[in-house]
Amino acid sequence: MPAPFGAVVSGPRPGRMRDRRGRGPRGPMALPGPLSPGSVPAHRTPRQQFDLLVGDVLAALEKHFATEPDHVDVVVEEAPLLPPEWSDDVPGSTVVRGEVNRVVLYRLPISQRCSTTMELEDAVWQVVLDRLAEVWHVSPDDLDPR
Repeated sequence: MPAPFGAVVSGPRPGRMRDRRGRGPRGPMALPGPLSPGSVPAHRTPRQQFDLLVGDVLAALEKHFATEPDHVDVVVEEAPLLPPEWSDDVPGSTVVRGEVNRVVLYRLPISQRCSTTMELEDAVWQVVLDRLAEVWHVSPDDLDPR
């Protein structure tokens, strides 16, 4: 049956699709799934990327967690809750002492101080090493496997 009002119905457009507004690829080819090619990486949010980076750092330090007597939990939060009269720099991490010591890393203050992913990786390494060394009463250089 012909198209109404004299319109011509054709198949897909020849050539490549344009990224007209700078938003990146759209549709089934941009999402992970059975229709997308294997080379398309899955999109990760900045929070997920930071969590993976912290996980990689902690995996490299796993042997110290087995040998040190004090148990430590490492937690990632977005930003610290500070009182309105706070005038110092926003802390990148804190140590909460208790029955189980907890190292809290604040994602936003750490990531906003870094301009590249390499700087972010170095900053996370430094913060984690400094805080674990503080809890375990050792030098950060003794913990660093790099």
